Amino acid sequence: MGFDFSDFADSYISDLKHALDNIPMSSLEAFWEIVEKTRNEGGSVHFIGNGGSAATPSHSAGDWSKELKLRTISHSDNISSFTAWSNDTEYSNVFVGQLSTFVRDGDLVVAYTGSGNSPNVINGINYAKENGCRTAAITGDYNGQSGGMVADIVDVAVIAPTQSMERIEDIQLIINHIVKEAIKSHHGL
Repeated sequence: MGFDFSDFADSYISDLKHALDNIPMSSLEAFWEIVEKTRNEGGSVHFIGNGGSAATPSHSAGDWSKELKLRTISHSDNISSFTAWSNDTEYSNVFVGQLSTFVRDGDLVVAYTGSGNSPNVINGINYAKENGCRTAAITGDYNGQSGGMVADIVDVAVIAPTQSMERIEDIQLIINHIVKEAIKSHHGL
């Protein structure tokens, strides 16, 4: 057959371990702090992302709103609104349209993007910044792009040190679990 599954799996796991071992702790802590600040000031958290980077926000919005009692919305989840904005304007506006209804000054908008270059995510972050929101990105070094364009415009960027889209998406969920559990531990929840 010529394919060694064990070697492939070992390589995948090795790269994932390397990326986890080298997540910039200062960026991860800054993300935790911006979530804490938003929570403590009564703000809401808004997650945006595409593809696999839309699935993690959905999972995490459920966890954060239930376990942290933090108003958290995944703007990839409302398919009627998502497709209406896409159809009536264009796909690059799907998050701007939804954020225009839901964000308030002092909220936090978190972008999930493996490449950091998705126009709809960048437009959403720019809209958030223009409307008094804090911003963060959970991204990676996809194709050696160091978090892409979004990393340069957000307040906090956590860049997973891997060029693999799959490992970036793995780490996005791990980061959300770390931050959620840190908040629970910090507040005795």
